[in-house]
Amino acid sequence: MSTLPQLHARLAIVGGGPAGLMAAEVARAAGVDVDLFEAKGSVGRKFLIAGKGGLNLTHGEPRPAFDSRYGNRAREVGAWLDDFDGEALREWARGFGIDTYIGTSGRVFPTDRKAAPLLRGWVRRLREDGVRFHVQHRWLGWRDDGALRFATPDGEIAVHADATVLALGGGSWPELGSDGAWVPVLQSHEVDVAPLVPSNCGFDIGWSEHFASRHAGAPLKPVVAHWHDDAGRPHELQGECVVTQKGIEGSLIYALSAMLRDGIAERGEATLELDLAPGRELHRLRADLEKPRGGRSLTEHLRRQAGIEGVKAALLYEVLGKEAMLDTQLLSRTIKRLPLRLLRARPIAEAISSAGGVRLEALDAGTLMLRTMPGVFCAGEMLDWEAPTGGYLLTACYASGVRAGRGAVEWLRRV
Repeated sequence: MSTLPQLHARLAIVGGGPAGLMAAEVARAAGVDVDLFEAKGSVGRKFLIAGKGGLNLTHGEPRPAFDSRYGNRAREVGAWLDDFDGEALREWARGFGIDTYIGTSGRVFPTDRKAAPLLRGWVRRLREDGVRFHVQHRWLGWRDDGALRFATPDGEIAVHADATVLALGGGSWPELGSDGAWVPVLQSHEVDVAPLVPSNCGFDIGWSEHFASRHAGAPLKPVVAHWHDDAGRPHELQGECVVTQKGIEGSLIYALSAMLRDGIAERGEATLELDLAPGRELHRLRADLEKPRGGRSLTEHLRRQAGIEGVKAALLYEVLGKEAMLDTQLLSRTIKRLPLRLLRARPIAEAISSAGGVRLEALDAGTLMLRTMPGVFCAGEMLDWEAPTGGYLLTACYASGVRAGRGAVEWLRRV
């Protein structure tokens, strides 16, 4: 080890996603020398891919409702948002000449909807401010003397840092760098890490080959999801989803994915009920379906009397079977509450994000420093929190980067 190339960093930041870049910005603004290390050939790759269809920067929902989107971590993440919330993020983007707008869904986008201009401007400003970037540096852990180990194209190097911010991502989209390889490294240093699991993900149902071959990729819209929480209270949410080869995914499913995933973990499966005919009362639907069909097929009758056709009609046949479809009372009830038995979440590599990671109890809440490793801070998706899509994920990553960056500055001023 002693023959490895050596580098000294006042503050080493490991990970070039939004959390790591924001920690670098905060620390450099405070006058701290910053070296940022990224495993891939450029920073912000997941940020760019996530913004490919339009960069959803944050959400226009006011607080404290905004905070509630973080579920059982609402209090902790809300504290980060006290430092840097959605409005602060929009103001920060304006500093690059990028205006934003709130869409009809409440989501906030740059006016050009592009991620690349924001990222380019951000990296350029960080470089001009003195942040040193080291790409193709894959973190391996620590040496016995505390130095950070990095694999590079030219071999392994050691970096001695006065403080370190780890912003290594979770376990989703591993091809972009978030592969969870850091989990055993931190566990070996007695850091409490919750298992990484998929979040904002699709689910397997186990369609028949007949249904899957004809309807995979078909959108289900609009539909209303119905479910009961742990206290037995009923809930509903309207949205859209998509039938896949093996099951179902889409924004409506992602919004419920944490509950569905946890339900499967507890009971081996979860059932979600979909209303295929929002706005049609059950008694009216049944009366319309009981009208004489004449010579029309049941499929045509469904289309004319209930507005049910295509993939929605196919779902009814898939769940009920041809014989049960003839029972008008059962058919109308199923249209209003189609039961889907979810077997398992799709693999974490396919998920939009992940849950699990460094438990927040393992960190000092005010600085995000590891309790068992003084001078080492954590930020971003590698922490144990989750949120639905819609700008909530990105906002919390930025906010945690701000808090970890400030925590590192405070630490360096004391040592």
